[in-house]
Amino acid sequence: MGRRRKKKIYHDIEITGIADKGKAVGRTAEGEVIFVKGVVPGDVVDILRTKKRSKYVEGRAIEIKSYSKERVEPFCEHFNYCGGCDWQQMTYETQLQHKEDLVKNAILRLGKTEPQAFLPIAACADTTFYRNKMEYSFSCKRWLSPEELNDETISNKEDVLGFHPKGAFDKIIDIKKCWLQPDPSNEIRLESKRLAIEQGLTFFDAYLNEGFMRNMIIRLASTGELMLIYAFYSNEQEQIKTFLDAIIERFPQITSLFYVVNPKKNDFLLDLDFELYHGKDHIIEQLGNTKFKIGPKSFFQTNSKQAKVLYDQVVAFAGLDGTQNVYDLYTGVGSIALYVSAFAKHVVGIEEIPAAIADAKINMAMNQIENCTFYAGDVKDVLTDSFAQEHGAPDLVITDPPRAGMHPDVVEMFLKLAAPRIVYVSCNPATQARDIQMLSEKYDLIKVQAVDMFPNTHHVESIALLELKS
Repeated sequence: MGRRRKKKIYHDIEITGIADKGKAVGRTAEGEVIFVKGVVPGDVVDILRTKKRSKYVEGRAIEIKSYSKERVEPFCEHFNYCGGCDWQQMTYETQLQHKEDLVKNAILRLGKTEPQAFLPIAACADTTFYRNKMEYSFSCKRWLSPEELNDETISNKEDVLGFHPKGAFDKIIDIKKCWLQPDPSNEIRLESKRLAIEQGLTFFDAYLNEGFMRNMIIRLASTGELMLIYAFYSNEQEQIKTFLDAIIERFPQITSLFYVVNPKKNDFLLDLDFELYHGKDHIIEQLGNTKFKIGPKSFFQTNSKQAKVLYDQVVAFAGLDGTQNVYDLYTGVGSIALYVSAFAKHVVGIEEIPAAIADAKINMAMNQIENCTFYAGDVKDVLTDSFAQEHGAPDLVITDPPRAGMHPDVVEMFLKLAAPRIVYVSCNPATQARDIQMLSEKYDLIKVQAVDMFPNTHHVESIALLELKS
């Protein structure tokens, strides 16, 4: 029998900063870098080592010896276990500073590029109730806290509606109040749970893959329009009708009500058919003067108010005067393309997902915009020499890639196109910095600005302006 490895505990570690993915960072007495979640710069903690690597250590805080002056009491009762809002224990000013530092460090250290200016981070006016979309899961098994697990009188067999905690695919934290989406979101979730229980509907068991009630999605636009989507395991029409009719009676303000039947083992819904049960097949969102039609499968920025702040900054960086030919890459539903079209001569958008391009064309028509053209396909395959010949050389390229950043072929095409100006929007400062470093062969980095789209989380957006070297 092998000898059990003794657990290593590091005592009195001062937390000095924030690193990637919301982890806090400090150094051990031996000088090792140590990463740990759930603590705040300025805390002094004892840490149990969970992983050891050649260049760093990971651990779990087991005792806080002294508290940082930047620490505050989390306002959500589910904070310690939910994990969705992982920075609630920090003042908002501290969050903003660390997000700004994350973007700066990525550009300077990873990208090895120094801009002419780092602009102050754009704070979010609403630090709670800012999301327009929330997704919840039904379960017949309630997640138990460590304290509850030690109490043999407490059972996890309970019908609940809420979020999966990290690492527990078959259990759900029963959410009493979520601080992410405004009213009537909490009321709708709680009433959905109550009605399902009252009607004797079974809640889903992810381990056994059985149970009628599976998921619900609430989309609430800034226009006040409301979309509800319910996912059921089986197509039991009588049960579906009874439940949805009760929801409509309880919430007559519903704009759009869909349901989907999902008999699969996973919760992915976009490959399934959505059935319109009540109301319109969409809701309307509006940013500035631009309206967007949002269907049950549409992707859209989940913080509508801050999306306008982000897009306004894109316009400011772009410096458009109505004469420019613009390429908008990874355009999604065309939200940025349509938003900037009023300031450009023509905008060409490229997006890999055909359904998103279909939405973009619908939104273009709804807004009576005629100077946009949209293409479905992988950017690296669509953006070619022949494409540029057909649509004309771009005066400006706007790019908003996924977290992985841009494919090397796309960066190479940027260098070949040599557009006078690039505005790079990113949800991952590390990959943005990597791409900027590759573009530095021909481009100067003019300015960078962080934008806080998701308060009380470690996520941050970053906008960079690059100009062709003279």
